[in-house]
Amino acid sequence: MDQIPTKTLAEVYLKQGDLRKAYGIYKILYDKDPSDPEIQRKLSELDQEMNPSHSSAQPLPRSREEKIRFLERWLAHIREREKG
Repeated sequence: MDQIPTKTLAEVYLKQGDLRKAYGIYKILYDKDPSDPEIQRKLSELDQEMNPSHSSAQPLPRSREEKIRFLERWLAHIREREKG
């Protein structure tokens, strides 16, 4: 059974950590309606997350434990940036 591309399906993929599938869904939606600001924002965010500009980027973690460590480091980095 084929999946119907929707924002909801893209969000499900995001919550599951499947950025590539989420990006693919948002790209299909963008092609249908390039004026939708939410889709534009999501594509931009996903593009930055999947293709970081700094060369020290690590590959995305695969195991549950690696994902937890990755997200903990990411959260710590965000908190540091908020402090200024």
